[in-house]
Amino acid sequence: MNFASVNFISIGIAAVAAWLFGGVYYTALSKPWLAAQGKTLEQCKAEQAGKSGAAKVMPFILVFVAELIIAFTLYGILVHMGTFTIRAGLISAAFCWFGFVLTTIASNNAFGGKRCMLTVLDSGAWLGAMLIIGAIVGGMGR
Repeated sequence: MNFASVNFISIGIAAVAAWLFGGVYYTALSKPWLAAQGKTLEQCKAEQAGKSGAAKVMPFILVFVAELIIAFTLYGILVHMGTFTIRAGLISAAFCWFGFVLTTIASNNAFGGKRCMLTVLDSGAWLGAMLIIGAIVGGMGR
């Protein structure tokens, strides 16, 4: 892949859109997500109170960087497929999510003794993010 011809604007827009989606998703599902974690809102607030400002913001930065990497990777997959369409982006994103993200989250949560609902909620968030990224990167093309 020739990096000079990469549509970095589509990658950036896709990552921002996915990041914003995650904020809306977890805000809307905060109560079931906390219950799936086995925590109360008070426990979560107490944990956050003990953290520095950098420690509080770092997960948000990490997720944004992850979404940039996902967008770049899906872009690369579409380059190698030789097709940039919304449909191709959505299908590629869904296959990558199913084959890599869902399986990894489910495995990690199973070994960590986490509740199944946590896997459902977290993998759902990543499915939404990846579909958004795939649609934007695929739709905006090279």
